Amino acid sequence: MKIREALAAGSADLKAGGIESSSLDASLLLAHVLNTTRTALLAHGTDAISEDALAAFRSLIKRRLDGECTAYILGKKEFRGLEFVVNKSVLVPRPETETLVETAVNMLNEKKEAAEPIRVLDLCTGSGAIAVSIKSEMPQIDMYATDICEQALETAKTNAARLLQGSAIQFYQGDLFNALPFNALPFNAMSKEAPAQRFSVIAGNPPYIPSNEIKTLSAEVQNEPLIALDGGETGLEIIKKIIEGAPDYLIKDGALLLETAGAKQTREIAALLENRGFKDIKTYKDLSGQERVISGVY
Repeated sequence: MKIREALAAGSADLKAGGIESSSLDASLLLAHVLNTTRTALLAHGTDAISEDALAAFRSLIKRRLDGECTAYILGKKEFRGLEFVVNKSVLVPRPETETLVETAVNMLNEKKEAAEPIRVLDLCTGSGAIAVSIKSEMPQIDMYATDICEQALETAKTNAARLLQGSAIQFYQGDLFNALPFNALPFNAMSKEAPAQRFSVIAGNPPYIPSNEIKTLSAEVQNEPLIALDGGETGLEIIKKIIEGAPDYLIKDGALLLETAGAKQTREIAALLENRGFKDIKTYKDLSGQERVISGVY
């Protein structure tokens, strides 16, 4: 069998199994088996594929049809131009989350002339995609990241070590702000000097799916870590904790940025932010036109 024939057969199997990205996934999986690139597959489409390679490819196709996402099969995922290691302890980084990174970077660029060090905190860091991407694009900032899951945090550390120079991010394990090794001080709006442990920006992609909706998600999403998906009965349980605690860790006029499930949830979060004293509340759309990120200034 030729490479292009194997590729066509794998793509057809995935399409028949309801995989929307069948052609892309098949080409990624075959390129992985042959240790080559998708471009090279096309260039060598008339070459013969060995029986061993064909068997390995069919095995990966079966795993994909069984609900395992391509990123987990390959052990990697591209995000913001960087290649991240991923595994079943972390969510797969998605293009819509790049909206959060872009918004944070734009905000931080407005603060880069500040005399004080710029500190950024990424909550629920998972693979570290948000923290590593921000630090990669703004190496001058002090970056912190937390996650409740030890395995996820180890994955984030691995990605930081691979993609950044030195110990560029400080990682802490624990539940949201409780993971940090310092205590919050009462916020004093009249103070012109911010305590060292406060942040210019706090960002996060926390669990925000209502518990009873998890079972309605696609098989591949349900195979991702439940702790990173389940936002409690309303989907806002973790987000409420973040909004309640964030003011104690923000400098004056510091910003909180959160990824959301869409317009309805964004409106609910906007009300929570307003009730907690945040101002200048804004929403940002992802490339598909969906409201994906909300920010507020304290």
